[in-house]
Amino acid sequence: MKPPPFAYHAPRDLGAALRVLAEVQGAGGGKVLAGGQSLIPMLNMRLAAPAHLVDINRVAGLGGVERVPGGVRVGALARHAEVERSGAHPLLARALKLVAHPVIRNRGTVVGSLVHADPAAELPAVLAVLGGSVRVARWEGGTAVERDVPAADFFLGPMESAVGPGELAVSAFFPALGERAGCAFAEISRRHGDYALAGVCAVAAADGTARVACFGVGPVPVVVDVSGRAPDRAAAVRAVRAAADPDDDIHATAAYRRHLVGVLAERALREAAEEAGTGGA
Repeated sequence: MKPPPFAYHAPRDLGAALRVLAEVQGAGGGKVLAGGQSLIPMLNMRLAAPAHLVDINRVAGLGGVERVPGGVRVGALARHAEVERSGAHPLLARALKLVAHPVIRNRGTVVGSLVHADPAAELPAVLAVLGGSVRVARWEGGTAVERDVPAADFFLGPMESAVGPGELAVSAFFPALGERAGCAFAEISRRHGDYALAGVCAVAAADGTARVACFGVGPVPVVVDVSGRAPDRAAAVRAVRAAADPDDDIHATAAYRRHLVGVLAERALREAAEEAGTGGA
């Protein structure tokens, strides 16, 4: 299979990239190429047919993983493997170990996965449970204008994010867990590296606050605040199952996914609470 024809752009700085995106949004549309691990297969299968492809891999300043006040900022060109090796955020590192396979993690980008907004992907759930945000830039009035979009507003539906035409996601911010807080990540897939049938990530603190984010059981990550209910895990599991909205497909029924996400939520909450109780990450 071969992709449909497109015009190729390879800007060298952020301003140039944003100008190109602004120019092509009304000329057949453009797609941004960073890691390409989702985009290239979509092009080859003709599921996407942009008139323009904007390769940002040569744009300076978009890479890296940086510890900043209150958390970690991940640049648009930071690869999965790089972020995992950095150890900058414990929950992010645990999720990344389960993303696809090493060869994909060597090229795929964290921010690209967020923008792709696959409801079965791990990283949108991590951003959602932490209450993080994505920084989006556009070219306006002869200059770059940026805005931060909270995770709660970023994921709009399956494969749909808040990044609009002419915009570029330049980084993502993952808040730190805080003192005496723990985290956990659990998923079930048919084979290691496959998308999960269902998955859960959880954060819990010694003060009793706790949140769960589920993926693979709704069009966007499903976030459930179980603060005060986490010690009563049966109540927390009921809340998670009630919030889940899975579909039937060839891999599993909706009922099975709803049951599975409850089992995983109980496991993740227990592990996160134990870690918080021992003063873990």
